[in-house]
Amino acid sequence: MNHIVWHNHQITKAARAEQKQQKPCLIWFTGLSGSGKSTLAGALEQELFNRGHHSYLLDGDNVRHGLNKDLGFTDADRVENIRRIGEMAKLFVDAGMIVLSAFISPFKAERRMVRELVEAGEFIEVHLDTPLSACEERDPKGLYKKARAGEIRNFTGIDSEYERPENPELRVDTSVLSVEDSAKKLVDYLVANKIIRAK
Repeated sequence: MNHIVWHNHQITKAARAEQKQQKPCLIWFTGLSGSGKSTLAGALEQELFNRGHHSYLLDGDNVRHGLNKDLGFTDADRVENIRRIGEMAKLFVDAGMIVLSAFISPFKAERRMVRELVEAGEFIEVHLDTPLSACEERDPKGLYKKARAGEIRNFTGIDSEYERPENPELRVDTSVLSVEDSAKKLVDYLVANKIIRAK
C-alpha cells in the first residue's frame, strides 16, 4: 500500500455542501428486520427531496444485489458488508450529500467503525427500537417464519444476536409512532442541528 497516495481534489467537501445549502451527514438506520428502517428512510428521503435537499438512500437489500452480492450472512460477511457500506457512504458525505443508510447492522463495533469514518457530528445513529414481537408479527418478507422453521440460518433476533445501540442520536419505535410522526421527529432533529434549513 506504500505506493498508493491519496489525491486531493480542488473542490472541497465544504464547497460541495455550500453549493447544496446543507450540512453533509450519514443518517444510519439500525434495527431488526421488519422494524421499519427502509420505510422510514424512504419517507425521510421523500421529505428531503420535497425540501430541495440532495440525498441518497442506501438500502441493505439493494446493495446486496450489486456491490455486496458476493457476501452471505455469516458474522464475518456481515462485518465486511458494513465496512463496504461505510466506505461508500463516506464518499457520498464527501460529495456534500445527506446519506440515508438502512441496514440491520447488528454489531456495535461495526457501527462504531462507520461512525469513525466521518467527521464528528456527521454520523446520526437512528435506532429503530421496535420490539421483536412487533417485527415478527409484521414479517413483511416472511423471513421470521422461515427462520423459525430453520430454513434461514444466522437470522438476526432469532439465532444471531442484535446488539442494541447504547446512545443513539435518536430512538424510534414504529410500533408506537406512525411513519409520518417518525419522519417528523427526524426532520425536527435535522433542523435543530442545522443540517437542513427550516421551511
